[in-house]
Amino acid sequence: MVITDFLERNARLYGSETALVEINPSEERDRAVTWREASLIESAQPDAPYRRALSWRDFDRQANRFANLLLSRGTAQGTKVGILLMNCLEWLPLYFGILKAGCIAVPLNFRYSSDEIKYCLELADVEILLFGPEFVERMDAIADKLPGIRMMFFVGRERPLYAEDCLRLTGFCSSSAPPVALEESDYAAIYFSSGTTGFPKAILHNHRALVSSCETEQHHHGQTREDVFLCIPPLYHTGAKMHWFGSLISGSKAVLLRGVTPQWILRAVTEEKCTIVWLLVPWAQDLLDAIDSGKVELTSFLLDQWRLMHIGAQPVPPSLIKRWKKIFPHHQYDTNYGLSESIGPGCVHLGVENIHKVGAIGIPGYHWQAKIINEQGKEVARGEIGELAVRGPGVMLCYYKNPEATAEILKDGWLYTGDMARMDEDGFIFLVDRKKDVVISGGENLYPVQIEDFLRRFDKIKDVAVIGLPDTRLGEIAAAIVEIKEGASCSEQEIIDFCGELPRYKRPRKVIFDHVPRNPTGKIEKPALREKYCHGRLVEAQLKN
Repeated sequence: MVITDFLERNARLYGSETALVEINPSEERDRAVTWREASLIESAQPDAPYRRALSWRDFDRQANRFANLLLSRGTAQGTKVGILLMNCLEWLPLYFGILKAGCIAVPLNFRYSSDEIKYCLELADVEILLFGPEFVERMDAIADKLPGIRMMFFVGRERPLYAEDCLRLTGFCSSSAPPVALEESDYAAIYFSSGTTGFPKAILHNHRALVSSCETEQHHHGQTREDVFLCIPPLYHTGAKMHWFGSLISGSKAVLLRGVTPQWILRAVTEEKCTIVWLLVPWAQDLLDAIDSGKVELTSFLLDQWRLMHIGAQPVPPSLIKRWKKIFPHHQYDTNYGLSESIGPGCVHLGVENIHKVGAIGIPGYHWQAKIINEQGKEVARGEIGELAVRGPGVMLCYYKNPEATAEILKDGWLYTGDMARMDEDGFIFLVDRKKDVVISGGENLYPVQIEDFLRRFDKIKDVAVIGLPDTRLGEIAAAIVEIKEGASCSEQEIIDFCGELPRYKRPRKVIFDHVPRNPTGKIEKPALREKYCHGRLVEAQLKN
């Protein structure tokens, strides 16, 4: 079985039912008009100015149309097709059209600069590129510097002259399934690592990995056709798409929300009767803060059907979930751990039945194995800290065109994650920190996540990141970059006093009040903080030596 089989089954069995909804509070409807003019949407017309919908039948037909467009241009099986789009109703049909043509989908981070876009396109050998209106300025800067790109398709109005009108052209193509035979072992997609250590790496997956993520997600969260999934994170990332795969395998509706304000999250849950919501830590914090401050009145929304809230992509503070359960006691809760190298979330997960273990990332996921190892690759004793390694059907094939980096993290079928963790006596895994983020101060290993979790208990703190700063005596010291809640005031001494409960060696030696930057998947951008705060101190330390 390949991933496109699920879409074709849903179109056949549930054709007239809604597959996707896009909610965009600021949408000017340009794309909606274009779709109708091209006769691509034949049912499920929007009933609000910010809402567009697509049936399973039209989803499959649009995927077929784009696949046939690619084939009509002589596109060969295995051709890499880049996707540079914001979340929108067109995103997933175009992605599946790429796969149906036997091509390899290459989603790109919508935050990439022009140079990063160029780098990733060249690294992945992309020949065809789809992009939207939000990226015209960035593409203008590099459009004539991409010799490997032989076709560019624009998704929207006011297309630049160097690109073709994707939606108009697909309107002339057949909506029948393309004559392409696919196998589980065929290459399907290239995703990019977060790039936290420099430019990102290209991660190659086959169709079997995509199918395994469908099975893992549905097994963990039990999606049925009655469920409605609210998807907010960017679809270019494995996290969002692979959680949506639970809707794909169950044939249920999903809602793409282009906006993360607490009011719009709750409004979307109310209007679309969402039952499952995947949040990132900052969004969950913002929602709770809005409720606590009175900016959001829960009585204004209909939320009884909401059954599951789950979080992934970064360590989850136990204090956050305790706050959440006080306000939403009827919610099931799960946390999901994964990497793009493991086809996204699910290789480790807590499980809705294990709320008593909140703080853990959980146990090995469906069809996955996990172990904690030392520097020699041997398993450590329960309770000891080591590197988390995982093995399962979603492990990447390789880092594309990078055998050295592949060999560093793929060993005997095990994926070495680079995350430090420990396993308790019950087999639950607790994430300690990224291996490269460990702060070594005076010979002691400090794990920033542990300090961050402690600091988040302070009711004036909205967000916090702990990094190591160079120090001539200790090598490094722990510094806490603290973001205070709106309207609150806080002094450095208050933070220091609060940390009095920590062992002395774990207490931050410096407190810096600043915004804590996070990437689109919610991970703290510690390289940016280290660049901002470490460089001057490093130079100072070198001069002293």
